[in-house]
Amino acid sequence: MDPATAPWWIWPLALFALTYLLGIVAVVAGIGGGVLFVPLVGSFFPFHLDFVRGAGLLLALAGTLAAAPLLLRARLANLRLVLPLALAGSIASLFGAVVGLALPTDVVQIALGATVMAVAFLLWRTDPAGQLATESDALGEILRLKGEYHDPAVHMDIDWRTHRTIAGLAAFAGIGFFGGVFGLGAGFANVPALNVLMGAPLKVAVGSSGLVISIINSPAAWVYINRGAVLPLIVVPSILGIMLGARVGARLLRTMPASVVRRVVIVAMLLAGIRALLRGLDVWI
Repeated sequence: MDPATAPWWIWPLALFALTYLLGIVAVVAGIGGGVLFVPLVGSFFPFHLDFVRGAGLLLALAGTLAAAPLLLRARLANLRLVLPLALAGSIASLFGAVVGLALPTDVVQIALGATVMAVAFLLWRTDPAGQLATESDALGEILRLKGEYHDPAVHMDIDWRTHRTIAGLAAFAGIGFFGGVFGLGAGFANVPALNVLMGAPLKVAVGSSGLVISIINSPAAWVYINRGAVLPLIVVPSILGIMLGARVGARLLRTMPASVVRRVVIVAMLLAGIRALLRGLDVWI
C-alpha cells in the first residue's frame, strides 16, 4: 500500500492489530514488545523513527504494567530480584535516551538493524534452559535474591536463587543504556541476562523481565515526551493493543512453553533487523 494514497485511519487500525499480537508474544517470550515494535513499525509504517522510538518505550511500559499483577500473583516475577537490577538500568536508560535523540536518524536505523540481528543470533545460540544457580553469591544472599513458584507444567514447586550479582548489575546498566538509545523495552537482553548470566529459571527470568522493563523505560520515556517525540496517533492504538494482548500473554505464560514463541521471535527480529539496516543504508526505503 502506498502511504501517500492510503486513508489515515488505516495506520491506527494496523497498529492496533500488530500490537495486540506483539503483546501476546512479548509476555510469553519476556521481550517487552519494543524490540519488535520499533524495527517493524519504523520499517513498514510511514512514521519518523523518533516518534516510533518514543512510542516503543511507552508501549513496552504499558504492556509490562498490564501483565505485572498476574505475574506477581503467580510468583513468576520477583520484586527483590527486579528492584536492584532495574535501578542500575533506569539510570543508564536516561543517558541512553539523550544520546539516541542526538544521533542522526540514518545512523540510528543502521545501528538498530545491526543490534536487532545480533540479538536474534544471540537468542538462537543461547540455551533456553540456561544454567540454573545452585548457590547464591555473597551479594545475592544479602539482597535475598531467591524464591519459589509453582509450575503447573511439571506439577511441582520450584525453588530458585541467583548468582553473579555484580555482573548482572553491570549487564542491566548496559541493557538500560541501549534500550534508551533505540527506544526498545530491551527485554530481549533481560531474559538471557537473568537466565544465562545470573542463573534464574527461565519462567522467573521471563516474568521478572517484564517488571524490569516497566521501571527501566520510565526515565527514558520522559526524555522522549519532553522532546515532543510522542505522537498520539501512534501511541494510543499501540498501547491499547499491547495491553489487551499482554493480559492474554500473561495467562498463556503459565502453561505455554516459551520455546515455540522464541523461534517466532527470532525470525521476526531477523526480518525486522534486515529491513531497518537496509532502510538506514538507503537500499530499501
